[in-house]
Amino acid sequence: MRSSCALAIGGLDPGGGAGLAADLRGIAAGGAFGCAVIAVVTVQSTSGLRATTPIGAKDVLAQAREVLRYQRVRAIKTGALGSEANVRAVGELLGRHREIPAIVDPVMMPTRGRGRLLAERAIGALRTALLPRAALVMANVPEAEALTGKRVASVSEAHDAALALCKLGARAAIVKGGHLGGAQAIDVLAIAGDTPVLELRAKRLRLPAIHGGGCIFAALVAGRIAADARAFDDAVLLDAIRWAKRVHRRALAAAWDVGGDMRVLIP
Repeated sequence: MRSSCALAIGGLDPGGGAGLAADLRGIAAGGAFGCAVIAVVTVQSTSGLRATTPIGAKDVLAQAREVLRYQRVRAIKTGALGSEANVRAVGELLGRHREIPAIVDPVMMPTRGRGRLLAERAIGALRTALLPRAALVMANVPEAEALTGKRVASVSEAHDAALALCKLGARAAIVKGGHLGGAQAIDVLAIAGDTPVLELRAKRLRLPAIHGGGCIFAALVAGRIAADARAFDDAVLLDAIRWAKRVHRRALAAAWDVGGDMRVLIP
């Protein structure tokens, strides 16, 4: 049986709720074979982040190049990268593989716990070295604010932030609505060019604390794109996003309790 691959580059969460473990679940649910490059080693569980240790950029690149050389990688998903050097290295890697769509989850801070998953000084590199290589950047409200320098407190401001992320070079951008108020959770999607900004609406769920929800959403998109036999274009991207949104919502509604303070998603 032949399968296409999606390559995730991110953090190793030993608790399995977030990071590469979540990425592999999401990619598999999308129909692709998941590959994983460790950029950050963490000490964490479903009770929060305790510590992080970035892997050296040389080793990150060596892992990724080996997979890209031999396996059928049709999408790349980036998550926690840890250091400025890793951000720049991954940006250069994506630049050398422009034919492979990249889904960028600009992970910076944990849902709970102490420490950072991306050094503060690396945000500028994320903005200039990684976003211009992104087929899609999927930012929550705090991440969108950090990347654009704009306040996001309403759906209208989420529109502005998504468009601003596209102006930074991303082909498309989602500003996720989980941190905004209202009866509906509204993710705002902008695609570079003349396409109108889209609102992906769903009734807001009453949920316990969730661990790794953003990782799963982005990985679902990456896995679906990798599994799609069509040449990548905006239609393939939009179909993958809409499918991932439905699957992600079902997983949120049935989040698993595996111990600790937060629930995890199994799509």
